[in-house]
Amino acid sequence: MTESADAWPSLAFEEWRETRATLHLWTQVVGKIRLAQAPMINHWWQTPFYVTARGLTTSPIPYGSRTFQIDFDFIDHRLVVASSDGGVAGLALAPRSVASFYGELMEQLKALDIDVKIWTTPVEIPDAIPFEKDHSHASYDKEFANRFWRILVQCDRVFKLFRSRFIGKVSPVHFFWGSFDLAVTRFSGRRAPDFVGAAPNVGNWVMREAYSHEVSSCGFWPGDDRFPTPTFYSYAYPPPPGFSLAAVRPSGAYWDGSLAEFVLPYDAVRRESAVDERLLEFLESTYVAAADLGHWDRAALERDWAV
Repeated sequence: MTESADAWPSLAFEEWRETRATLHLWTQVVGKIRLAQAPMINHWWQTPFYVTARGLTTSPIPYGSRTFQIDFDFIDHRLVVASSDGGVAGLALAPRSVASFYGELMEQLKALDIDVKIWTTPVEIPDAIPFEKDHSHASYDKEFANRFWRILVQCDRVFKLFRSRFIGKVSPVHFFWGSFDLAVTRFSGRRAPDFVGAAPNVGNWVMREAYSHEVSSCGFWPGDDRFPTPTFYSYAYPPPPGFSLAAVRPSGAYWDGSLAEFVLPYDAVRRESAVDERLLEFLESTYVAAADLGHWDRAALERDWAV
């Protein structure tokens, strides 16, 4: 096995379909806990997770004069809750229903004197089942959960390099538990037209806040039943005229009309000896298309690498 293949492992959608669906819902349980407690930040940046050396973390969540955080550990396969007064709780990541995961996590929080109320209906998922009633999603394959996290580690590293090249407003590299993807977003600095439309169980007002300003956004998404292919993606909002026809790199990248974004299938590049370079080509060329066609002030927004 090459170093590249080991760093960027295979993640065939069909092989972990049920684990992916269950893990997505578990992250929503934890994400809604953070959402219920964290003060509002523009574009809902108070809600995502961050990649760690062992998994994903909420980062510290305020709770009165205390803080706590919840971490997914995809090496020892545990969910760990730690509070600022020294309390530690958690549960095993193993095959169990969403209802069981939700119920035990809430009990573990109460054991730390943390009482959080959340809206238990999943978001951005069609035909969603409230957490406490969901006994159908109950799969967890340790190998594939670990592979998914290992890919996120590599993406986080490359995305942060891409992020460093921009001195305008830019998001952290963060994991959105609603859409189940790792993303980083650049901003032109201009307001955007009000977003029209909504995701399942998400109000339009939520989406308007997320897309209040012009963006070029990119990320990694493991796919779902509609698009069962792990892929890198890039889109612009609002999409400037001609954006879908832009020439982007590397070979294998294309515009997907159903998703309304450029995609680069994960398997098209993961076996290459220079995955970082190919991924950066994709991120940079799709951003340039959005920025040039959208008439962004690139000279003011980009870092002068000669300096």
